[in-house]
Amino acid sequence: MQLLLAPVYHVYQRKLFNQVKKYPMPQHIGIILDGNRRYANTLGLNYETAYEHGAKKLEEVLDWCWQLGVKVVSVWVFSTENFNRPPDQVEILMRMAAEKLKAIRESKKTHERKVKVIVSGAIEILPDFVKEEIEKTEEATKNYDTYTLNVLLGYGGRREITDAVRKIASKVKNGEILPEQINEQIIEEHLYTAGLPDPDLIIRTSGEERLSGFLMWQSAYSEFYFAEVFWPMFRFIDLLRAIRTYQQRKRNFGR
Repeated sequence: MQLLLAPVYHVYQRKLFNQVKKYPMPQHIGIILDGNRRYANTLGLNYETAYEHGAKKLEEVLDWCWQLGVKVVSVWVFSTENFNRPPDQVEILMRMAAEKLKAIRESKKTHERKVKVIVSGAIEILPDFVKEEIEKTEEATKNYDTYTLNVLLGYGGRREITDAVRKIASKVKNGEILPEQINEQIIEEHLYTAGLPDPDLIIRTSGEERLSGFLMWQSAYSEFYFAEVFWPMFRFIDLLRAIRTYQQRKRNFGR
């Protein structure tokens, strides 16, 4: 059946692609990579294989985004809550995160496209071997400015805001900031994502319709798109549909 429908999907995909290219593209897309374990359970795969499929899908999706001209992509690959999963699953995900960071750093595409890679999260709680790959990858790409890949690793929205409040409180205590000087800009400067634009569009896969703490402060005026497919099954068509939906919405930003 899939082979029979392939020509139809190809025509539809080309039509969608031509449609979205006519209108302004979101400059920052955030993606919640959800549904890897349900994908594994549905197909009878072990979790490690499913996570590997998900990692390969991320490579594809990033290629699509850069091709479309999206400048910043934020991907949530591991939350602070994920540490509550069984230790063997956490170990697989940490090892895979380290491997993929190294692969991105050594990828010819990263350097040809001048992709700056940053990691947002509570880095201090990650294993040392992951921290090492983060440091090496950020250092190797720090001078690039064409595209930005923001990897949310060990990330939690409430923890991010809590950490920002602690940093600001410490500066108030030391006399670096007066309480009356605290405003939105000061808070943004102390978030993990300081310096990045807020996401225009946030996509969550697997059919779940909640943010679960994803970029809580930054998503105040983001548009949301919830895709029914599990993350490893996400297609170019799904990305194009999300962007088309974003383009069809009127963004007032409270005005």
